[in-house]
Amino acid sequence: MSHNTWIHRLVRPSARVLAHTPVTPNQVTALRLAAGLGAAAAYASGDPFWTLLGGVFFLLSVALDRADGELARLTGIVTDWGHRFDLASDAIVNASVLIGIGIGLRESSLGIWAIPMGLLAGAAVAAILGLVVQMENREGRGKPAFAGTGGFDPDDGILAVPIAMWLGWGESLMIAAAIGAPAFAIYVYWRFRTTTKRS
Repeated sequence: MSHNTWIHRLVRPSARVLAHTPVTPNQVTALRLAAGLGAAAAYASGDPFWTLLGGVFFLLSVALDRADGELARLTGIVTDWGHRFDLASDAIVNASVLIGIGIGLRESSLGIWAIPMGLLAGAAVAAILGLVVQMENREGRGKPAFAGTGGFDPDDGILAVPIAMWLGWGESLMIAAAIGAPAFAIYVYWRFRTTTKRS
């Protein structure tokens, strides 16, 4: 993942302020994890008010995800443990949010099928992140597995989630995620295997 996307630029001033405080990058990551799990719980309720709030929690979680890395680079507090904590939080939050949305849609036209669809999408997203981490570790930290463009990373596509939920497109989002995430996981696995054989 790039370190100079639009989201990184937006959170950089806040990270500069935090750099002069006792706040550590791992504390920011923990807050990111809490906000993301809060978003998942809010989505799981299925209540319109909590769905609205879930989007706010999720956007906060995304911003904090970028801010922890910015703070680590600004303060020089970069550790292997912190990096692993950040990556694990990414997988947990993104998977939990999709699972939460599936649970929240249980009374929609998707019915009870929304729950296994959310589980499938969440598991696929976690698998994708795991494979990407392995690819980036093999290439060396700092070299992204998938290049971004125009100030956006492929990872920024997750921003479509709260927008779709706010617009009432939860069912379409879940169908797309249940099909698209496993399909992309298969592609990433194929690419991982192909590059492994070459090296």
